[in-house]
Amino acid sequence: MPEIDTKIEPVPEKKFYLETFGCQMNVHDSEKVIGTLINEGYAQVDTVEAADLVLYNTCSIRDKAEQKVFNRLSDYKKYQKQGKKFGVLGCVAQQEGEKIFERAPYVSLVAGSASYRNLPQMLVQLEAGNNRVTGLDDRQTDQTFDTEFTARTNKHRGYITIIEGCDKFCAYCVVPYTRGKERSRTSQSVLAEAKRMADSGYTDIQLLGQNVNSFKDPSGELTFAGLLLAVAQVPGIRRVRFTTSHPRDFTRDIVEAIESEPRLCDHVHLPVQSGSSRLLKAMLREYTREQYLERISWMKAAKRHISISTDIIVGFPGETIEDFEQTITLLEEVQFDAVFAFKYSARPNTSAIRMPDSIPEEEKSKRLAVLLERQRQIQSTNYQRHLGEVAQVMIEGRNEARGQMLGRHSQNKTVNFTTSALIQPAVGSYVDVRITKALPNSLVGEMVI
Repeated sequence: MPEIDTKIEPVPEKKFYLETFGCQMNVHDSEKVIGTLINEGYAQVDTVEAADLVLYNTCSIRDKAEQKVFNRLSDYKKYQKQGKKFGVLGCVAQQEGEKIFERAPYVSLVAGSASYRNLPQMLVQLEAGNNRVTGLDDRQTDQTFDTEFTARTNKHRGYITIIEGCDKFCAYCVVPYTRGKERSRTSQSVLAEAKRMADSGYTDIQLLGQNVNSFKDPSGELTFAGLLLAVAQVPGIRRVRFTTSHPRDFTRDIVEAIESEPRLCDHVHLPVQSGSSRLLKAMLREYTREQYLERISWMKAAKRHISISTDIIVGFPGETIEDFEQTITLLEEVQFDAVFAFKYSARPNTSAIRMPDSIPEEEKSKRLAVLLERQRQIQSTNYQRHLGEVAQVMIEGRNEARGQMLGRHSQNKTVNFTTSALIQPAVGSYVDVRITKALPNSLVGEMVI
């Protein structure tokens, strides 16, 4: 009787390539997508050429974001004949929907961020030969993307999304239309994830949300400030950060929490967008200049020095020279440690798209340059105040070219520093550094032995 060959041929490993555009929320979403794909038997590769499935996790906050995605897809159209499948994820996917299939027929998957928990089912459809797989949600979705399969890219510092979506409907912003309504996780699930991360060696946790301080615990147990304190008390966690806050929901108890708990980092990112109350009203920001400055006064009066950063838009429709000058005076009054400033660009579905874009592009560029130069001067002065300070720094890497270690201050400032030839601390460890020099965007120092 002939022998039966019982040898089982190994199943070829499926490979994927993922490129991420945009904010920290997108970066963390990609970590969760990667973890889900790996759990489904896929292996991540570093090039399009090596992949069977090519994914783009997209952002639509800035002008022409969707065009950048289509340009990138067009670059790789040549690979379609090799049997590769392409997918568009994230905000552009939700914004453009099935129109993506018309503009790029070689795309097989279009999925918004609220549908990522259904990725395993979508992958089954792709593998079965379906060339038009969609995962799109309306604004009313209650879905959040919680997963135990997150493939975190940093072994020591990690993100936890505590709230998704946005209900603010600022006139210029597309996020409420691409991310859906605000929906918070329970405080228990957030704390459980924080504990898992701490048990795995993570010491620096950043809580994320489009409006992170709009968090409302579905179980009613904790306020946002209470959640900050609870995460900080998880054994093993040494630093807790959060971003991005909305001024309307920025309450005094958040400042009191930072004051009382050293493990809460002394940095707040609080976008203002404009220093003009008239323009803030046109932007539908739901606060005035005076109300914003009241929140700043709470932080300025705190027992700990709290570093403050912000976002600003220049050239919003109808912005007069007087409006712009009020933004400059706001810079002077607040003395931000960092400003992320952008020229206004019309976005699909937003109410501002119906306003005449009355500021010429040349004038927008001029105003942006003026603002950034003034902020550079303020920031240079602010950073000088750290000279002689001994700061605790978490090490993130090494700059071999300069022979320096690279780390991060609790105020989210980059610190480059030298160490002893006999002592080479590990990435992820915390060391004391004496600041000896201040540059416009970073600090320089030497490790205290």
